[in-house]
This record gives sequence, C-alpha cells and structure tokens, in this order.
Amino acid sequence: MEAIEENINDIAGVRVICSFCEDIYMLANCLLKQDDITLIEIKDYIKKPKPNGYRSLHLIISVPIFLKDEKRDMKVEVQLRTIAMDFWASLEHKIRYKKNLSEDLQKELAEELLYCANQSAELDMKMQKIRNKI
Repeated sequence: MEAIEENINDIAGVRVICSFCEDIYMLANCLLKQDDITLIEIKDYIKKPKPNGYRSLHLIISVPIFLKDEKRDMKVEVQLRTIAMDFWASLEHKIRYKKNLSEDLQKELAEELLYCANQSAELDMKMQKIRNKI
C-alpha cells in the first residue's frame, strides 16, 4: 500500500458536469468546506486555459478512505466543468488522438479546435448572463 501511495498521484478521479460556470466555483467551495477534505492543489484551466483551449477546474484533494482496519487519507482528482467544456474536451480528444496526421493537418486542426474552444467559452458566458437575468 505504501508503494502505491508513493508512486500514484491520485487513487480515484471524479468528473462533475455543471450547467453554468458559476456553479463550478460554488460547488468547489462547498466541497472544500468539508471538514474531512483537504485541498492539495488547484489547477484552474477556466481562468487560465491550456494552450489548446482546454478549460476545466481540477482539484487534487485528500479524502479519508476507510479500509478494513483503518482509515487513510488518499489523493483524489476532481474535475469540474460545464456541459460545453465537456462537449469540447470529449470531441477534441476523439479528433486529435486517434489518427496519424501530417504536421500541417495537425496544426490546422489545432487552430480550428482552439477556435471551437473559444466559441464554447463564449457560449458559456452568454448562457451565464441569461441565467443571471432570472
């Protein structure tokens, strides 16, 4: 068990899909207020997207895991994103990582996918503004 803990960054991962960007941060704050959860690292790819356009909030947290005779704190990665972010990330992965493409085509696809990521982010912002009106 100790070797696993030393060599694996997280033992589990959870992806949470939210309707709106504000929900992501509200849910993250609620999660981190729990007494038995400790924040280890936060990667905010919403405020600072990856160069390819990927957006999501990643939390590496420590949570208690109950074993047969003991309780241990283990690392878990929680990814929070909107429906639009998840849609883009899922399709981007299917388009880019399954094919042997020429360098020129890879560059062209990267530019088009970045454009789509930016359009998805704009859609998220517009939907948030509409929600805020009600």
